[in-house]
Amino acid sequence: MAQRGIREAEAKQLILDHIDFPLVHDMVLVRPHSDISALAKDYPFLSGQLVAKPDVLVGKRGKHNLVLLNKNFQECLEWIEKKRSAPVRVGPVKGDLTHFLIEPFIPHDQEFYLAIQAERDGDVIYVSDQGGIHVEEKWDQVKEIRVPVDQFLREEEVLAVLDQPLLARFAAALHKVFADLDFVYLEINPIVIVNERIHMLDLVAKLDDTAAFRNREKWGGVVFPSPFGTVLTAEERYINELDSKTGASLKLKILNPEGRIWTMVAGGGASVVYADTIVDLGYGSELANYGEYSGDPNQELTYEYAKTVLDLMTRKKGKPKILIIGGGIANFTDVAKTFTGIIMALKDYREKLIENRATIYVRRGGPNYKEGLEKMEETGKVLGVPVHVYGPETHMTKIISLALGGKSQ
Repeated sequence: MAQRGIREAEAKQLILDHIDFPLVHDMVLVRPHSDISALAKDYPFLSGQLVAKPDVLVGKRGKHNLVLLNKNFQECLEWIEKKRSAPVRVGPVKGDLTHFLIEPFIPHDQEFYLAIQAERDGDVIYVSDQGGIHVEEKWDQVKEIRVPVDQFLREEEVLAVLDQPLLARFAAALHKVFADLDFVYLEINPIVIVNERIHMLDLVAKLDDTAAFRNREKWGGVVFPSPFGTVLTAEERYINELDSKTGASLKLKILNPEGRIWTMVAGGGASVVYADTIVDLGYGSELANYGEYSGDPNQELTYEYAKTVLDLMTRKKGKPKILIIGGGIANFTDVAKTFTGIIMALKDYREKLIENRATIYVRRGGPNYKEGLEKMEETGKVLGVPVHVYGPETHMTKIISLALGGKSQ
């Protein structure tokens, strides 16, 4: 499971689109290139009193003076312009505020807290009538409800710890959305009740991005933004751009551009396993990148992805480089097809691979894997670069110990 944060606006929209509960929520996400002049016409609620806040992956916005309350639209725009005109420091992290959420200001008397956390043996629901920015200081008043795997929260379970029937109905409906859309964390703080209506004032959410393959339609165009303060390299931005244009998944994070161990891993879960194994074996400082490709990307996409990784890998000569092309046993990804794109990139970088004294280790299973592995083996002979090939009979992480031990089977 890879937990990835999403924007508050997108999380709220997912809930609105899928929950079986009468819920209305006005909001507008102001992006870097939004047409500000058209917003007031497109969103009538902007004529009232409003709340504005950055919609980036940063916590405790209220405590960091990053929430503007009870202001008109013009005041919100001026505040947004000021906040995004220069980098902002939030605790030890400094970064740019690029996206802002504007919503109606909702006067209220009481604030509640509602959160859901996925765990190995089920989900944990947290509820309290002491919500707000100081909820952590009142954590002894937060009630915990454990829901086993394959079961859903029942209204009466909430009512047993908090006498709020409307909130209990909402929590039960929300848990079904949580499970159906593969959320792994969802926190609404505060959540308020005004005139017998639920209002989600502030929300934090994370999805299990390894479940993207089964949630394409439900998630729509949901984006996984980089954590606040993260500065992307040109290569990371390029892969993000490719990822945004396809139903497949392409991810790349450069950890150490001078590292000697590079990976091209199929699948989000496998990428975590490979990275953890490299670190566990004591080579974390040598791990150059982290990322994955999955969702049956076409030949062109895998070529562009592989070319980007190989370009980074071969820029600076030094210690011999190791390239691990790994993955589990694919369900529907055509291994031969994705390997064809990677092989094209390997041939383009033949001379640089030789100059960098590269050795390549390949392990894969799934549809057409034998054809793909045969092509990889032949490619090694053509390139003049050592290519060691393994199928599903070899444990997924075995090639890492083989690579780092310099041995072959």
